[in-house]
Amino acid sequence: MTPSTADAAIHAEGLVKHFGDVKAVDGLDLTVPYGTVVGLLGPNGAGKTTTVRILATLLRADAGHATVAGIDVASKPDAVRRSIGLTGQYAAIDEYLTGRENLDMVGRLYHLPSAYVKKRADELLERFALSDAADRPAKTYSGGMRRRLDLSASLMATPAILFLDEPTTGLDPRSRLQMWEVINDLVADGTTVLLTTQYLEEADQLAQDIVVIDRGKVIAHGTSDELKTQVGGDRLEIVVTAGSELGAAAASLRAVSDGDATIDDDTRRVTAPVSGGSTVLVDAVRSLDAAGIKIDDLVLRRPTLDDVFLTLTGHAAEEVAAPAPTTGRRRGRKEA
Repeated sequence: MTPSTADAAIHAEGLVKHFGDVKAVDGLDLTVPYGTVVGLLGPNGAGKTTTVRILATLLRADAGHATVAGIDVASKPDAVRRSIGLTGQYAAIDEYLTGRENLDMVGRLYHLPSAYVKKRADELLERFALSDAADRPAKTYSGGMRRRLDLSASLMATPAILFLDEPTTGLDPRSRLQMWEVINDLVADGTTVLLTTQYLEEADQLAQDIVVIDRGKVIAHGTSDELKTQVGGDRLEIVVTAGSELGAAAASLRAVSDGDATIDDDTRRVTAPVSGGSTVLVDAVRSLDAAGIKIDDLVLRRPTLDDVFLTLTGHAAEEVAAPAPTTGRRRGRKEA
């Protein structure tokens, strides 16, 4: 059930933003209830960052209406800024200042009392495992440490609403997992988070509600399970022994599949939507055996958000966005 505007930390209706002839946001609606994580999922160029910039008062929409913490973002931007924190795609820190000095600078920009800034900086450095590096220049930090320092800076004023615009882009797998833990802790403490991501696994792990956008439009909305159910059916995956047999394997699965098979050349994997439960495994093995195709693996699984995006848009997220660093899997071509 969609919450009313009064119950929503973030509410947008019909947002539109043009950049020349390009319509970056095209009539987007969005509602984020208090105390939740809502994932704005889509590839590069989908309109995620532009939406965040409008809601964070960094851009003005060409049309539509939005409120954050019940405040109109267009008419009262200063009031909105007092209620939010923002972490962009790239760490916005001064590399020549220490971690502690970066937080002190942000606190002074917020005109916070110096005693509070010192206490708050110590708390954040401890929380984000940066205490040992607090007095080192930020240019000596790893990518994960810089992202954690950037997130710390966005929390100096203890915002009730936090915008995280692709916060794990470019991080190694360990740093991504650490960032996920941090985000979960923030929400457990009552922070409302709007998270943009192109990583399907990330939205699945963090968000209670997911809004899928493509080319500036919302194309689906629901929980992870609801979106997976929308696709319907299971997924049959096989790994062939010889990559040269991928096309033949996809053709052999037509007899048991409910739609087009997807081929991943790198992993010698063929994936096809199926129905009928475990009995389809027997039929698939018979079909592959009749064609003389040898396989290394065969599995039946529930659809992932990757499958959801492919079904909803007709193309894989990675065709227009960099692949997530935690997986070697890449969606490839389709066999009709």
